[in-house]
Amino acid sequence: MDLRMPGRPGLRWLRSRRPRRAAAAAAAAVVLAGAGTWTAVASDDPAPAVDRADRVMTVDDGGEGSDEVRIDTSYFTAGPDGRRPAVLLGHGFGGSKNDVRQQAEDLAREGYAVLTWSARSFGKSTGKIGLNDPDGEVADVSRLIDWLAEQPEVELDKDGDPRLGMAGASYGGAIALLTAGHDDRVDAIAPAITYFDLAEALFPNGVFKKLWAGIFVNSGGGCEKFEPALCRMYERVAESGTPDAEAVALLKERSPSAVADRIDVPTLLMQGQSDSLFPLGHADAAAKAIRANGAPADVDWIAGGHDGGEPEADRVRARTQSWFDRYLKDDKGADTGPAFRVTRTGGVDSTDGRAVLSGASADRYPGLTGGGKAFPLAGREQSFANPAGASPPAVSALPGLGGAGGLSQLSSLGVGVSLDFPGQHARFESAPVTGDLPITGSPTATVHVKSTSDDAVLFGKVYDVGPDGRQQVLPSQLVAPIRVEDAKAGKDVTVTFPAVDHEVRQGHRLRLVLASTDLGYASPAAPATYTVALKSDLTVPTAPEVATAAAPLPSWVWWLPAAGAVIALALVLTGRRRTTAVPPDPGLAGVPLQITGLSKRYARSADRYAVRDLSFRVEKGQVLGLLGPNGAGKTTTLRMLMGLIRPDGGEIRVFGHAIRPGAPVLSRVGAFVEGAGFLPHLSGRENLELYWQATGRPPEDSRMEEALEIAGLGDALARAVRTYSQGMRQRLAIAQAMLGLPDLLILDEPTNGLDPPQIREMREVMIRYAAAGRTVIVSSHLLSEVEQSCTHLVVMDRGQLVQAGPVHEIVGSGDTLLVGTESPVDEPLAGKVAALPGVASAVPTDDGLLVRLDADGTAARLVAELVRLEVPVASVGPHRRLEDAFLTMIGGPA
Repeated sequence: MDLRMPGRPGLRWLRSRRPRRAAAAAAAAVVLAGAGTWTAVASDDPAPAVDRADRVMTVDDGGEGSDEVRIDTSYFTAGPDGRRPAVLLGHGFGGSKNDVRQQAEDLAREGYAVLTWSARSFGKSTGKIGLNDPDGEVADVSRLIDWLAEQPEVELDKDGDPRLGMAGASYGGAIALLTAGHDDRVDAIAPAITYFDLAEALFPNGVFKKLWAGIFVNSGGGCEKFEPALCRMYERVAESGTPDAEAVALLKERSPSAVADRIDVPTLLMQGQSDSLFPLGHADAAAKAIRANGAPADVDWIAGGHDGGEPEADRVRARTQSWFDRYLKDDKGADTGPAFRVTRTGGVDSTDGRAVLSGASADRYPGLTGGGKAFPLAGREQSFANPAGASPPAVSALPGLGGAGGLSQLSSLGVGVSLDFPGQHARFESAPVTGDLPITGSPTATVHVKSTSDDAVLFGKVYDVGPDGRQQVLPSQLVAPIRVEDAKAGKDVTVTFPAVDHEVRQGHRLRLVLASTDLGYASPAAPATYTVALKSDLTVPTAPEVATAAAPLPSWVWWLPAAGAVIALALVLTGRRRTTAVPPDPGLAGVPLQITGLSKRYARSADRYAVRDLSFRVEKGQVLGLLGPNGAGKTTTLRMLMGLIRPDGGEIRVFGHAIRPGAPVLSRVGAFVEGAGFLPHLSGRENLELYWQATGRPPEDSRMEEALEIAGLGDALARAVRTYSQGMRQRLAIAQAMLGLPDLLILDEPTNGLDPPQIREMREVMIRYAAAGRTVIVSSHLLSEVEQSCTHLVVMDRGQLVQAGPVHEIVGSGDTLLVGTESPVDEPLAGKVAALPGVASAVPTDDGLLVRLDADGTAARLVAELVRLEVPVASVGPHRRLEDAFLTMIGGPA
């Protein structure tokens, strides 16, 4: 069966609000079909076990001769029989349904039927990326709702109408908002760090946000993965640097703002303060629209966002569940939290250097302009240049780098890297503030702008400047891009700066800067001169009703010299942040990695482990393969190794030094995890040079030529990255990880998306890198490739070590035998073999059985027992494939 509706192109029915319900009723025969399997999710705690069903939905892409699209889904339930509300969980852009599996399991244990899915072109789903196209991704979700309405576990409001909530972050948050506007069966939503108007997000005030747009396309797999109209739009705007009306219209029709008057369900909006992609103004616009429709809309500003910071994942998930308890289960005692909450920094934890967070709240949402105070600014009329080619660009946020290790911690403190070049900006400054000044919302100011060109593009910033007038902080690293058309005659322009939550200390000043360039945005390439004069005071919103007991920023923030922020960035990115550390072990100074008793529990669980009592050692010159089925704990282990998360027990030592967030020894570690974001219109070499410059380390330390020779990129380095194949992008990303020639290189699934010749080239890159005595750790699901490229293996299953050692010993170990049989062996007979004395496991294969012996087992005794059981033995010998060894070690397929 499939999900196509007879006699009409798939998904074209999802157009208007009321007819949509009739269409949904007409689709009563629609079911999820395909690869349906039930799996019990193992759990050691007393909570009910979770059942998971993996199914595939098949739909037409729409239009004559259209391709078939397959949507991969998972359905989670737990506990006793009976009906319960349903929840749809969406994932972020570039991710898949697996990213929200833990949240799905938690909600299932709390009494919800949960459905997750991979959006078009992500995970195992097919189709083109439509950026939540109403006729594509949104229509897919309505079909999922149809299916939920038919499940016996799901509570119904009426026939075909399940009691339903939706949640998700970023891309998944937008689909929740859009579906609530397109399908009136949605009852409550909890979107996070997402957009309300995608055109305004990528073209704010008519300025192209080129860096984020490039990362968007890159993380989606390249322009060819998108719907053709979107690909053409991106290439057109990227080439011209200016969004046109057609591009704006295309993105607006895929935005929640297009159905703003129809989103009328209880909505919890959680938006990131550290987010230059979807800043706080998007949640503000959504809240206003939803409240105007008569529905409750609470707003929560979290510490993190797309630029880094603390994501507050546990708190966000807990508040989402409480929201659903209240509005789906009708639990009037559920604590949904205040109407407005904002996370604030209260200093630094001296034990680990992390920001101490606390919450401020108000019983009503203040908006972005409440409690405004006017501050006069001093400064004459000023002229400055827009340089030819808009280069060098000023620096504010660093998209694609903000989530890296300690930089996100600095971001959560309001400290980051900002740079304005002399002669390319104007600045105006206030007198010292007479008392501590809280800013909660969007400051505004009016300026007069003239240009020698027809149009001017400016970037407005409000800095918090220290007492000596030099040290400055750009709150949340946010800027306001402004396009001024017909600027030759001069125009008055009111600038609305990005919303922030930030406290300016007594004695500090406010500095308004208008710059002609910014690294994240497209500026006119033609040189021009801009002249700017003040026309009003700077008005700052204070939101006095928002109360908190948070402590102020630590005083050391203001002791940083002007270059200190840049140095801090370099230290963070290279892992050199100074913190109190465990003394090094001299005996391990030459050992790249030793892990001892490493454990990490799942969030909010005392006895469920992602990694448990893991120990192994890696020596110089080894290429170590980290293997295990999904959920084995490989990624958690790598994240702890890179200092991104802290273990709950045990320790990791790299060259004798204990690993913790920001440990200095991390400067000797390079990592390739989930790919890298490159600027598509720069060459490969220019991308690498820009990345290395952002670290602040000396150019000669990059060892770039050596890294590039190992990576084997050749003449492609001079070409624009947009012309690269997926294999070339992967090699460029690994070359970036190899800059500085780190002694320990970590590669997480480096061959994803590559064809066989590209995989073979990647294997040679890894072997060449380790040949000079350096060490490579590679996590991969391609067993044949691991067998050819790795010297040693660590096999994990359910968070624990199964086996470790040289590849040849594991593959050719005498304790695992391949028993050839004249006819296939069924599961019951294999079970009898597995129960024999001296046998650790027995797994059927196409040709017979893979049998692993325990310490007491022998081949002779096994053969005798097989004859007794009347197994039709044709041959017995040691196995010779890693795949066979892997199957016997974990007891079945990954």
